[in-house]
Amino acid sequence: MAMKKNEIIENVKIALHEDIGSGDVTADLVDAHTIAEATLTCRDNAVLCGIDWFNEVFHQIDDSFGVDEYIDIKWQASDGDNIKHNQVICTLKGPVRSILMGERTAINFLQTLSAVSTNVAAFVDRIKNTKTKILDSRKTLPGLRYAQKYAVKIGGGINHRHGLYDEILIKENHLLASSSIEATVKKAKEKKLPITIEVEDLKQLEIALETDVDRIMLDNFSPPNICKAVAMAKGNIKLEASGNTTINNVHSIAGTGVDYISVGALTKNIEAIDFSMLVDLVYISR
Repeated sequence: MAMKKNEIIENVKIALHEDIGSGDVTADLVDAHTIAEATLTCRDNAVLCGIDWFNEVFHQIDDSFGVDEYIDIKWQASDGDNIKHNQVICTLKGPVRSILMGERTAINFLQTLSAVSTNVAAFVDRIKNTKTKILDSRKTLPGLRYAQKYAVKIGGGINHRHGLYDEILIKENHLLASSSIEATVKKAKEKKLPITIEVEDLKQLEIALETDVDRIMLDNFSPPNICKAVAMAKGNIKLEASGNTTINNVHSIAGTGVDYISVGALTKNIEAIDFSMLVDLVYISR
């Protein structure tokens, strides 16, 4: 997944406007010439993600507030690194007003994206002795889809479709509004995009196996029925298991031999990673 600078710039622009608004009235109490050195520490074990968003926060603050000196950030870890409790992640040096203005927004990005990558890494590790791959979903925070899907990749997962425009996913409600699976697939082929069709039971699967699609999603199939589906498919088409997957049952699902497991919890059931920034040294620059 290529890094999209424009997405990052827009994410940060919106977040800073939300937080700073017309200005940081508390940071204004500090002398404009005060320079600070600060340290960012992680309080959890995690997979780090979000450095580009963190950097962009301070880049935009530097540009927006016309400071005489810019914030210099020195990283001691990279996206994808396994970081430990109380590990120093980076140090910052620059105008203390700028550091104080950007601290919360920058950490918000880092704690959220690291939470996703850490969550994904746990799922991937749980099934590492199987052939199954972990997929994400569209269950992302509004406005942060690219960012969270980037974090999924950093954690070792695979991105499903990004949105409603880059892959056809024919689900139960689409079929209820259509005449048949066969007719819906035939119409979908005209768009010349990858096609996945969701099936609710083995009977629907049997019909879907006769159509020309790229993948079949098994919606809320039990592990025994997934095993039956794998046998029916005979390796001729990729199968994706979906629905109610947790860290506790993902291994049993992967053990069926299914090709993919899509997990909405990767991006929506996350617990922020705890980062702390502390100003270590302050001096006046004149």
